[in-house]
Order: sequence, then C-alpha cells, then structure tokens
Amino acid sequence: MIYVKTEEEIDLLREPCAIVRDCLSFVGGRIRAGMTTKEVDTLVYDFIKASGAEPSCLGYCGYPASACVSVNEVVVHGIPDERILKEGDIVSVDLCAYKNGFHGDGARTFCIGEVSPEKKKLVRVTEECFFHGIEGLKEGTPLYDIGYSVQRHAEENGFSVIRSYTGHGIGREMHEDPSVPNFGRRGTGVRLKAGTVLCVEPMIAAGGWRVKILDDGWTAVTVDGRPAAHYENTLVVREDGVEILTL
Repeated sequence: MIYVKTEEEIDLLREPCAIVRDCLSFVGGRIRAGMTTKEVDTLVYDFIKASGAEPSCLGYCGYPASACVSVNEVVVHGIPDERILKEGDIVSVDLCAYKNGFHGDGARTFCIGEVSPEKKKLVRVTEECFFHGIEGLKEGTPLYDIGYSVQRHAEENGFSVIRSYTGHGIGREMHEDPSVPNFGRRGTGVRLKAGTVLCVEPMIAAGGWRVKILDDGWTAVTVDGRPAAHYENTLVVREDGVEILTL
C-alpha cells in the first residue's frame, strides 16, 4: 500500500534528506585513491552522527555498516572493508539518515582520479537516467513511466539496466511501497498521487544486467565483471512536477 505523506510529514523529511545531500557532498570532496572503503564508511558515520541523525543502514537486516560502498563491478550493497581505492576506480556510495522519525536516502558514483572513457560515460549516463526518469513526473503519472524513460536512455547509450534492484517509497520506513523499477512499459502502473515520496535510483551496467550475490549475502556484482554505476535521490511527487529533497 502506498502511503501518501501530509505536508507536515514532508517537512519532517526535509532534514534527514538534507543530511544525506550534504553527507554525499562531503564524501565526494574527500574520497580519493589510497583510502579504504572502511574509511569512506567512517566519514559517513561521523558526518551523520555529527548532524544529530542516525545512519539508517547500520544494523538494517544485519547490515554491518553505515553506507554501501560499491567499487567497479559491485552494483550495490558493497560492505566497507580494507579494500583500497585505486586510481581509475568508480565508487558508488549509498547512504540513508534517520531523523525526526523519517529516513532520507541517496547515492552517488564517484570517479577516483582519471577513469577510463567508458567508466566516465557510465557515471554520466547513470545520472542522466535519473533526470530522464523524472522528466514529466507529476500527480497522475503512471509509475512505470519512470523506468521506461530510465531504460530507454541507458540502452540508447549502449548500457543495460539492472533488473534485480529497484527504487522504492520511503518515509517512516526506509523501504516502503511502491517498488520503482528502472525498466518498464510506458503508460502502465499505478497513477501516482501528489504527496507520494519516492527514491528513484538508476543502477546501470556497462555490460549485461545480470547480477550475483557474493557469499557475504549482501554484495551484488555484475555476472560479467563489467562496471556499474548508481545515482539516487529522494523526491516528492507534486501536482505539477517533483520536489527533489536530496539536491
């Protein structure tokens, strides 16, 4: 069941979403070659706690860290550890903050130094996919129009859309209805109401879209070992458009 938020609830969402926005910017300004993914996670934990919020991911269904830090072929849910970031890597950082009884959620993919032209294009197109996905989104838009537009832009650029993971609703719970796939048929799905809060998060792969889960039960990697990128924002559907809370 999709829970439409009141304006009072949306106001409470603003602060955790702003913390997510600022934390991603903070990490983006500091992430570099030679850091471990665990050090990236520490940056996230310290920033969120200093902001008076809690890292939603920490302990969620047993997840052991405050952020998902996913390098190259890791699509999502990379567990931070002693892996050292290297020049030419791309790194997706996905994080959530909890404050005022609500969660905010966002992700960015960062380039470490000079990356290959393919990786650079992948990161750029993944971000573009988000904005294509929300183009024209407003009250009454069919849900799967989002995924249709994401998929079309990704495939027009020679990339593929990860099918196993989707965006989602968010609010008092980190994951709420509806699921927001990054593929779909235009004109289908529930028509969205004003006040619906969504996390739209294209996950795009340079190669095939199939993934496998590593033995840790969390880390999702592309089957073909090709790189993937991730870009996510939390937004509110409005009568005449969208309000992006994590930008």
